[in-house]
Order: sequence, then C-alpha cells, then structure tokens
Amino acid sequence: MTVTLDIVTDLARGGRWTSLRTTATGREWLWRRAAPERDNVSPGDAFVDAGGLEECIPTVRGAPDHGDAWSRPWTREGVADVLHCDRFALARTVRATADGAVADYVLTADAGFRFVWAAHALLDLSDRAGLHIREGARTRLFPEAARQLDRAWPDGASWVEGDWPVPCGLRLDRFGPDDGTAVGAVIDASHCCVHDQTDRLSFALEADGQPVSVALWRNLGGYPAQHPYRSTGVEPMLGRVFDLAEAGPGDAARVPASGEVRWRLTLTPNCRCA
Repeated sequence: MTVTLDIVTDLARGGRWTSLRTTATGREWLWRRAAPERDNVSPGDAFVDAGGLEECIPTVRGAPDHGDAWSRPWTREGVADVLHCDRFALARTVRATADGAVADYVLTADAGFRFVWAAHALLDLSDRAGLHIREGARTRLFPEAARQLDRAWPDGASWVEGDWPVPCGLRLDRFGPDDGTAVGAVIDASHCCVHDQTDRLSFALEADGQPVSVALWRNLGGYPAQHPYRSTGVEPMLGRVFDLAEAGPGDAARVPASGEVRWRLTLTPNCRCA
C-alpha cells in the first residue's frame, strides 16, 4: 500500500497531532509555535496554543477552554489512543490508507450526553491559500466578525447566518495576507478541501445521526489582543457552535441509548475540487 500521508501524535500532551505530512512532496500541513508552558498544564487551565491538531471535546470555546482532551494525557490500548474523563471516554484509531489516512472515533458516555467535538487543525498556509466548500452552504459567523459585515450585529445574538463563500458580505474562502482581523465561522458541510498553490488537503467527516460541519478560524494577526500572531484553522466538527453552552436543538452531538457515538474523519492529499 502506498502511504500518502504521515501522521505523528503526542499522547502525553493531549493526544495532539504534531505532524501531518504529504509523503510524496514532504509538505508539512500543521502549523506550530513555541509554547513551553504546554508541558505543565492541568485540566481546567486556559488553553495553551502550541499549534498542530488538537482534539477539542466536549466544547471548543467556553468551559473548559478548548475542552477536556488537550490538557490530559492519553494512553495506548491495543491499536487505539484512549482518553478517560469524568463523564466520557474517547477512543481514536488512526490508520494509513492508499488514498491518505482515516481516523475512527468512539465516544462512550451516558445516554443523552451532549458534546461538541472538533479536529482543531491549525494549518501552515500561505496568503494565497483558499478553502473550497460547496457554494451556498449555510455559514454561522460569531461576534468577532461584527465589524466586517455588511449589516449591524443584532442585539444579543450569539451568531448570524449567511451563505458560503461570502456570508453577510464577508468573503471567507481566501486566507490572504495578515490584516489584523480574526474570524470564526461554522459551515454546514461535511467535506472541504484546502488549496495552497499546487498542494491539496481534503477533510471529510461521517457521523450517522449527528450534526456535522466545518469550523473555520481565520486569524490574520488579529488575535490575541496582546502579541497577536497568524493562525489559520480548518476544523471538521460534530456540532454547529463553538461553545456547547450556546447549543440549541440540533447544534450538538448527543449520545443515543446505546451509549456510543462513532464517527470517521478521512484525510486525502489528492482532492480534485475546482
């Protein structure tokens, strides 16, 4: 079998993906930054952004910050990487395929447990990179985007909606050069493809009976307020909000009577979208 993607993870530090590389070209997709304080975090700490791909669950924003997984050690049990938390357990099995790689997940918890999960992938992209998602996909924008829209932000609204790729007058399918802005969005789609010059990387998410989406974090030097830096995230997601506390009906994944939720993330370096 031809291995087209090479993935490296760090179980001791939250199960984080530290490398995602196209083997044919040597292209490293994951962005990283020096964050030595990451080595000493405890559950409940404020998020320490070291880049890579973080497993964010049961929320992204809100509490706990970026979820429970990133600040806890994982273990290897057979072929699976496993995280045990107070209210749930998560098993992840990553394997190479002829076309790329597949990550299979199983969450076990009490029936009715609600959660958001995101493969919080911060990508090392040039200012000519773009994100391809089906045109017209419903897109939620969050308050940090308010000043960039073609309309006033509604009083008290947690988000507003528009159509991809230009929801509410804000074009989101190009990353572009640093301009001092930072925008988070959640797009109603199960598949996306990143183009960066001649390189391609696609993400596809499958989860029967659960809400699937693609989250976008386009930070072009606008975050954090003190010492901002560039970070660009493309994040397959279960759920339709960053903060579980803001999830309405259908906005979060829910554990059925079986006590299990299963999903699959497929990564491919040879997507053929236009």
